[in-house]
Amino acid sequence: MSSKLKNFGLISLGMFAGIAASLQFDALAQKRGDLSLPVEELRQLADVFGLIKSDYVESIEDKKLLTEAITGMVASLDPHSAYLDKKSFAELREGTEGKFVGLGIEVGLEDGYVKIISPIEDSPAYKAGLKAGDLITRLDKTPIKGLSLDEAVKKMRGEPNTKIDLTILRKEEDKPLNFTIVRQEIRVQSVKGKVIEPGYAWLRIAQFQEPTVDDMVKKIAQIYAQEPKLKGLVLDLRNDPGGLLPGAIGVSAAFLPKDAVIVSTNGQLADSRATFYARREFYSERRSGPDPLAKLPEALKNVPMVVLVNIGSASASEIVAGALQDYKRATIMGSQTFGKGSVQTIRQLSADTAIKLTTARYYTPNGRSIQAKGIVPDVLVDEYADGNGLNGLRLREADLQKHLRNDKDKEDVSATKTELLEEEQRLIAAERKRKPQELGTKDDFQLTQALNFLKGAPVQVAKLKEDKKADAESPVSGKDKQ
Repeated sequence: MSSKLKNFGLISLGMFAGIAASLQFDALAQKRGDLSLPVEELRQLADVFGLIKSDYVESIEDKKLLTEAITGMVASLDPHSAYLDKKSFAELREGTEGKFVGLGIEVGLEDGYVKIISPIEDSPAYKAGLKAGDLITRLDKTPIKGLSLDEAVKKMRGEPNTKIDLTILRKEEDKPLNFTIVRQEIRVQSVKGKVIEPGYAWLRIAQFQEPTVDDMVKKIAQIYAQEPKLKGLVLDLRNDPGGLLPGAIGVSAAFLPKDAVIVSTNGQLADSRATFYARREFYSERRSGPDPLAKLPEALKNVPMVVLVNIGSASASEIVAGALQDYKRATIMGSQTFGKGSVQTIRQLSADTAIKLTTARYYTPNGRSIQAKGIVPDVLVDEYADGNGLNGLRLREADLQKHLRNDKDKEDVSATKTELLEEEQRLIAAERKRKPQELGTKDDFQLTQALNFLKGAPVQVAKLKEDKKADAESPVSGKDKQ
């Protein structure tokens, strides 16, 4: 069973590439049926290769041509299939462990510059004095305006113990600030949590990694040590791009009965058709010692729960939300999730290269396909009291070119460009007037609504368009739903 668990290990690259990706690791050397090859098309490919070598304006290396051919062929399939060169493959492996070499900052783009959303505690950036809201304008004295976020992030990453110079604009400072920071290995904290107020706790999973299940158990133990009689729990999966499947199964199993179906997959290969249960062999590779979930308080199985999700919740986080929703174990609140419901299998080509290939779709315990649709909350709640903020402009899986369709839906669920453009100016103008929102604080509007729900108090539901307002005019409460 351990080998099956490895075969469906998933990892998201959302924080580095903007889209959560779930990965299934396997070797290329596996049993395959006899595949006939299109000889005529392969001959044509060889002819094109020869023409480029002989007629192109300048000489091109054979390796570059063949690598680009492989890259284009795999990328043409869907947004998540890709050829992984040596560097990409190494970064992917790092991500499964929740660590990477860099500065230790969460970043976004603002006015063409890289904006620091938050420095990671105890990271080189944190110790150097970088702050949330700082704008990075230059890296090693080179302007970065115009670079994509991915390009800027790659420049900030590098080898351990190497230096990089940052030029920073800070609102309260008249002149740019200069920082020299030494890159170090950064470990991302996947689980956070605290008692929000007497009787109520907040548990956040930022990304599903190898230590997520163990970290969750420790955090829940701390919460119950402080608040033994917990009345309600908010599980926060907002902006969680996904990650390892065992982590998603373990988190779901913590709140569901033993042996409950968590998720199933279906694809062309026999080993891509599988069902995963709330059992130790599916969320822990440790064959000896106690079950990590055995340490959880028994009361956790019945504590009232709200799960917060948004458009940034993808892949593994959608698996958790879907399972808890299907069993009616928790009320899902927030906005519709990203819709990343496909499995990517890693087929290793050499010691340091591989392809990431979409091989299956995910299904919730009730057989709902997550792909290109996501999880629709039980209670729709906007990001802010006056609307959904820039979440309303973020692309979902269904908006990506060549996205894999949802095999259970007949209609295309993607938003049109016209619909996005209609909202763009209004949302951007409103966003500029807001101060950045930190999750898990008293200013967190959606968290406040989740707590209201758990207490049976009125909840301010989402402000929908005119044709849907009739269904959302009256506030709901936890008592109304239970």
